[in-house]
Amino acid sequence: MPTRTELVWDGKYDANGKRVAPLKVALPFQAVETVNEPAGERKTLWSMLEAEKPWRNRLVWGDKKYVLPSLLPEFAGTVNLIYIDPPFDTGADFSFTATVPEAPDDDGGEVVSFTKQPSVIEQKAYRDTWGRGIDSYLQWFYETVVVLHELLHETGTLYIHLDYHVCHYAKCVLDEVFTAEGFANEIVWKRSHAHNSSLGFGPNHDVIYRYTKSPDATWNQVYQAYDPEYVDKQYRHIDESGRRYKHENPTGAGVRNGATGMPWHGINPTKKGRHWVCAPAKLDAMDAQGLIYWPKREGAWPYIKVYLDDMKGSNRSRPGGHE
Repeated sequence: MPTRTELVWDGKYDANGKRVAPLKVALPFQAVETVNEPAGERKTLWSMLEAEKPWRNRLVWGDKKYVLPSLLPEFAGTVNLIYIDPPFDTGADFSFTATVPEAPDDDGGEVVSFTKQPSVIEQKAYRDTWGRGIDSYLQWFYETVVVLHELLHETGTLYIHLDYHVCHYAKCVLDEVFTAEGFANEIVWKRSHAHNSSLGFGPNHDVIYRYTKSPDATWNQVYQAYDPEYVDKQYRHIDESGRRYKHENPTGAGVRNGATGMPWHGINPTKKGRHWVCAPAKLDAMDAQGLIYWPKREGAWPYIKVYLDDMKGSNRSRPGGHE
């Protein structure tokens, strides 16, 4: 039986060695405000709520300890996408100092400073999350992730934004709840301005973990428009109809014994240690469609014509990358 590595923190198990289960107290929701709804639609909305019909565009305010479990009766196993931005271990206590000029139009005028102290709710939230340091944070995080896992559909995906203080601990918790196979990606979010440090390298990025509930998770490929400089450099050819295209090598490295290794139009790719990217029959079809460019110089190999308007865009992290 394979061994299992587990991250253990103070509070994960009770005095009897039993796992402490997340609190799951479902509370009723109360509608506080409806925004930008005409009177007729507002009446319709209230009747929908009274009839307990599906939600639409609703913002929920409250402690996640009570909000998330309250969502389970209606949404367990149905949520397709979740993104969370949990607290970072920054030592913040929810207080901040604001400076307000007495005369906003006078750049040289006097200013008044005041400090906003944390509210009772904020103090409790901070105490619940960081009261016992990393131990209480991990318990708080674990309870959250368990409920989020229950809310997700089998094809759903969870994104979690963290920084360097706790991301390595958090990943262990996520691997335990979603299994290591549920880990899909670590996305590095580089900051536009790095934080300098006199003691070492300054932190300059956060991470976003992507976890899926099953191998059947939905993935919609995102494409970006190419950078104009990339287009001008790569798609520099223009045909008689005004369409931009580039020349692409019709061969790949390595010798193949099948159809892609056979000669085509008297050209044997194996002599140069290469193979055709597709079978000669498909190359013939592309040639008939005018998608093969034949250089005029004798002995030159052909190229595939790839049109810009046939491409969806860049699927790399920045525009201008290879397709």
